[in-house]
Amino acid sequence: MLRFGPAGYPQGSKNPKDGLDKTKALGLDALEVEFVRGARISEDKALEVGRMAKDRDIRLSCHAPYFISFNSENQETRDKSINWVMDTVRAAHNMGAYLIVIHAASYGKSPGTATQSVIDGLSRCKDIMDDEGIDDVILGIEAMGKKGQWGTLKEIEEVMDSVQGTHPVLDVAHVHARDIGWLRTEDDMRSLTEDFFKLSGDIAHFHISCIRYGDKGEISHLPLEAKDPDLQLLANVLRDTKQDCTFICESPLQEKDAVVFRDMF
Repeated sequence: MLRFGPAGYPQGSKNPKDGLDKTKALGLDALEVEFVRGARISEDKALEVGRMAKDRDIRLSCHAPYFISFNSENQETRDKSINWVMDTVRAAHNMGAYLIVIHAASYGKSPGTATQSVIDGLSRCKDIMDDEGIDDVILGIEAMGKKGQWGTLKEIEEVMDSVQGTHPVLDVAHVHARDIGWLRTEDDMRSLTEDFFKLSGDIAHFHISCIRYGDKGEISHLPLEAKDPDLQLLANVLRDTKQDCTFICESPLQEKDAVVFRDMF
């Protein structure tokens, strides 16, 4: 099954119900709830959003706060990062969202410690999840687009080997930008997705957009019309896939480009 949706409620949404209605009206069936400034939602509200999404057959995921940094030089930031992840996990659990997306770390002044720092931080999160009986939320670690950010598929795989319940989130534009524009052909896309599917678990979670990049990688996300990378190549490769996939559109035209990408199939 392939599902498509926006990163956040569609533009102009008055409330979650309106946002989910707009998503459904566009023929989309996934949505990522953006908790990038903090997962501040009551249990009752989260349960209500989950019921509304289920009624509309919309698959939910959640994006954790941007300020998570497990490799920070500041121990307080590392400790708060665990709290930020757990706030998002609890919200996702109450919503019935199957996965949260995490920007785990930057290399900073200690690139050699980054992978172990992520392992340590997410291990603590998983222990808390186990203590609270939360076993229905995947810790999704996003592949990052700047060379100074931790988060290649290989690095994420190292974390998966140590922390159960973690899987990669493949941001196609980030991978394209980090390697200075390498996704040029269907063979490039096929190679990337084959590597990803070995790690992705039951549902492969994608972020899609185009991207502006420079020598240090990602600069900013762009609409799909930029064709850098050309996501028609990705659609061609995955058109007949048997892998269950969620495609979340992070272009500046989230819901519009989610429809554009769906129609590429």
